[in-house]
Amino acid sequence: MARVNETARHPYGEAVGNLIEQFASLPGIGRKSAERLANHVLDLPASAAQALADSIRRVKQSVHPCKICFNRTEGEICDICRDPRRDQHVVCVVEQPRDLLALEAAGIFHGVYHVLGGRISPLSGVGPDDLTIDALLHRIRTAEIREIVMATNPTLEGDGTSLYISNLLADSPVKITRLARGIASGSILEFANREMLADALRGRQAF
Repeated sequence: MARVNETARHPYGEAVGNLIEQFASLPGIGRKSAERLANHVLDLPASAAQALADSIRRVKQSVHPCKICFNRTEGEICDICRDPRRDQHVVCVVEQPRDLLALEAAGIFHGVYHVLGGRISPLSGVGPDDLTIDALLHRIRTAEIREIVMATNPTLEGDGTSLYISNLLADSPVKITRLARGIASGSILEFANREMLADALRGRQAF
C-alpha cells in the first residue's frame, strides 16, 4: 500500500505540514514538539518570523570552518585561534565543534583546538580521508606543537580514531595525552557536566 503523504493530511494545508516535517527532522525534536514549534511560528508577527528565517539563512551563508582548527567561525580564523592568551603549542583534538564548546565551558583548558569533523567509522563509510587528520599532521609539523590532547569521545570509534592518530605520530617528538577516564566509557562529551570535564582535563594522561 502506498504511503500517504503526512503533509497532505494536515488540516492547515501543505505549507504547515511541510514546516512540521522540517522541524521533526531536527535532532531531539519529536512530532509533537515539531507541531508546537510550527504553531509558534504561525503565531509570530510576520517581522519576527522573517527575522528567524533571515538568521537561519545568514548562518548558512556566513559561518564556515576556521582555516586553522576547523572550528565554526564567521571570519577566516576563529576567536580561539586568534587569542594571544591561548597556548598555541598545546592542541586539543575533538570530533565536532559542539565538543569544543563543552570543553570550553569547563574553563580550565588554555590551549587551542583541532576539530576532526567526525570520527573514523568504517560501518558508516567514514575513513581517515574524510576527516581533517592530514591538516592536523601538517599543523603539528609546521607550528611547533608541543602536546596533543586526544579528546575524542570515549566510544569504540572515538578511541579507534585517537589510536589511529597516535600511531601516525609514533615517530614524532610531540607529547600525546588523552582525557582521564573521569568520563564514562560510551558517554558523549556534549552531555558531560562541567565538573566531569574539568576533572578529565586535569587528569589527562599519556596515550
